[in-house]
Amino acid sequence: MTVLLSLLGGVNTSWRFDRMATVSKAGTSDLTPAFSKHHAVTVVACRPRSGNRKGVVEKNNHTTAQRWWQNLPEDLIAEQAQTRLMTFARSQDARRREGRDGSTTAAVMFAAERLRPLPPSVFPVVVTEERTATRQALIDWRGNRYSVPPELAATKVIVHQRLGVNTIDIATVSGVVLARHQTAEPGLGLGVTIRDSGHITALERIALTSAPPGRPYRKKERIPPGAAARHEAAALTGTTEPTTVISLAAYEQAAKNRNTLQ
Repeated sequence: MTVLLSLLGGVNTSWRFDRMATVSKAGTSDLTPAFSKHHAVTVVACRPRSGNRKGVVEKNNHTTAQRWWQNLPEDLIAEQAQTRLMTFARSQDARRREGRDGSTTAAVMFAAERLRPLPPSVFPVVVTEERTATRQALIDWRGNRYSVPPELAATKVIVHQRLGVNTIDIATVSGVVLARHQTAEPGLGLGVTIRDSGHITALERIALTSAPPGRPYRKKERIPPGAAARHEAAALTGTTEPTTVISLAAYEQAAKNRNTLQ
């Protein structure tokens, strides 16, 4: 909406919409307060079950959606398609149409129409999406990863981000916000991981609590194969002895000699 208004050069006084949920409340004639209040316009919603009035809103897009879109090459990228759309829209400004004072063009009508300046702030749209936290208590958002409390690991959470704001709120399914992060630069391939210090401390506490008593961290050990493992290996290979025997005695002796020389 903001991009469209900036291309038009301002805001007029009256808008006509279909009865969509972002404009009017479902089942009523009440408008969404923030929608009209933010842009300071008069919103005219089409009457329910009146297809002939709904066509007034959609007919202006008929030429673009049918003739122009269907003849668009399939190998164009988004930026090239947007450039062609802007060129096509400018060509429509020269078409003749009937106005209040007789036949005129859209370009003349736009120049004569007095538009108010755009609002200083962006319309407060909040993007809400569902995510599933990993077992490491992380969620993916716009190419980066953000931490959640450990008790939310492997559960569904709801992420909220308001357009124009560089923070996200992570809430439970019931709506309780439990984490807030400053967002990193969005994009694929960056893979930035942002963790809250409180979440890190909680994860460490859980890891230490679940470790065996007296041995919080298990070091890497080389455990030789037992009798059962050797028996299974012999059954698979058809031999009674290992095909390859590696002795580290020579390496141990070389290491001792090197230490002695030093």
